[in-house]
Amino acid sequence: MRSLPPTDGPSASRRRFLELAGGTGAISILLAACGEKEETIPAGDGRDTAPGPGEGDAAILNFALTLEYLEADFYRRAVDSGELRDRRVAEVVKAIGADEREHVGALKAALAGVGARPVTAPRTRFDEILGGGQGRILETAATVENLGAAAYLGQAGRIQDAGLLATALSIHSNEGRHAAALNRLVGGPIVPDGAFAKPATMDEVRAGLRPFIVA
Repeated sequence: MRSLPPTDGPSASRRRFLELAGGTGAISILLAACGEKEETIPAGDGRDTAPGPGEGDAAILNFALTLEYLEADFYRRAVDSGELRDRRVAEVVKAIGADEREHVGALKAALAGVGARPVTAPRTRFDEILGGGQGRILETAATVENLGAAAYLGQAGRIQDAGLLATALSIHSNEGRHAAALNRLVGGPIVPDGAFAKPATMDEVRAGLRPFIVA
């Protein structure tokens, strides 16, 4: 994965993007599933809860890393399951899985760059889904990718470093492309949200991904 070039700082275009994307109100994190504590942010500042471990950008990077761990593990196991009978489908899943592994590496490197320790990978729970065959695997993949894209968008307004924001947005764009491809494979609309992507709240992400993580 290649990040976009960093900018010199906040700009009018960035602020306009964040307004369209939903601003700073949507925050996504899987702390309960991963066993980390939540740090409460005082009400009234436009944020819900800060993810951990770490603070600020490091916490957001670790949130994203948890998500990418889960995705990478799911696609690896899906390929290894032997349930992807259609060769075209198998190639799509392999390609998406390779992207997710690159995202893991990029986020770990970004955490090292800010002097933060990466979270450990969560214990995942996919046996029932994998046993459901190719259709169930693709439906789950579409669900996870759409939620993943929304989760990155939900964090955009909180990222302080311009270079890290560029990296997060480049991953968000990639996740959106994954979601579009998978949406078509399962017979859904390419872009279910309409003209503007919608960010996911913390509760929406937690509820959506909790079934796939061993508490």
